[in-house]
Amino acid sequence: MDTFSEQIRFASAPVSWGIQDDPGPAWEQPYEQILEEIVSAGYTGTELGPYGYFPTDPKVLNKTLQRLGLTLLSSFVPVPITDPSRIEKVIEHVRRVGALLSTLGAKFLVLSDCQTSQRREIAGRVPVDGSKSLSLAQWNQVGAVIGQVEHAAAEFGLRLVFHPHVATFVENPMEVECLFDALAGAQVGLCLDTGHCVYGGGDPVDEAKKYRSLLQYVHIKDIDARVLGEARRKKLNFEQAIGAGVFSQVGTGCIHFQSFFRFLAESGYSGWAIVEQDVLYGKTMVPPVESMRASLGYLKNVVSNLRPASQFAATRA
Repeated sequence: MDTFSEQIRFASAPVSWGIQDDPGPAWEQPYEQILEEIVSAGYTGTELGPYGYFPTDPKVLNKTLQRLGLTLLSSFVPVPITDPSRIEKVIEHVRRVGALLSTLGAKFLVLSDCQTSQRREIAGRVPVDGSKSLSLAQWNQVGAVIGQVEHAAAEFGLRLVFHPHVATFVENPMEVECLFDALAGAQVGLCLDTGHCVYGGGDPVDEAKKYRSLLQYVHIKDIDARVLGEARRKKLNFEQAIGAGVFSQVGTGCIHFQSFFRFLAESGYSGWAIVEQDVLYGKTMVPPVESMRASLGYLKNVVSNLRPASQFAATRA
């Protein structure tokens, strides 16, 4: 425990500045400014963000990263895992991203299913009986698609980790279990996102324990339980919930990070934790750099003051 604060390092990502997967007004923000604010907030690492937002010329991007002393860790890559007919384009994209990551020394490719309009509308309200989920045959197809992505990522020396994500077909704990059943025998790890886990009806500590041997990468987000409850009651879609503030500044929401980081320490987790807050560009009450700075201060305090498990209360509601 005494050395855990030295084993864990904190990074951030462009998503906390409203940079979403598809180009839009948020993409007009100068990438250098966002990287400078990530450093200003106290972080020493970053993710690539959606391919095309940062320069795709590795020499140009590397010059900025080196000037700021930032380590590039990975890229979040959503692909249509449920559509085998698009596998050629998926692999082409993965290789494009993988080549850039590898050249810049990144170690991970973070894979997710693409969001769909069907799943956005029931975000956080996916039936637990599986009636809105994939069939066994579809899960087997998903496993085959991800297997091909894993092979493509390995060509560039990248470890593939899968990110369960709200508004996709891998959102709730049952679906995560189906996914990894379909990936039995593969070397795909888990990227556990604490905020998406709670939004999807899971508990981050329970999921971390369940997939202890697969947990290779973590995204740290917090959830405003009141907003999530309202989103479920009013049947808000995913974007509406983000706009309402369902993802809160880390430390101000309902997730008990003391318990989560205590488990990471006890399980020997070592590496990076990517701190994020999904927001809609131009609609934040607090500038992203301030929110991310406060989130980091909170997390560093958590990590430096870990206590024995018996002293912790249950996870906040």
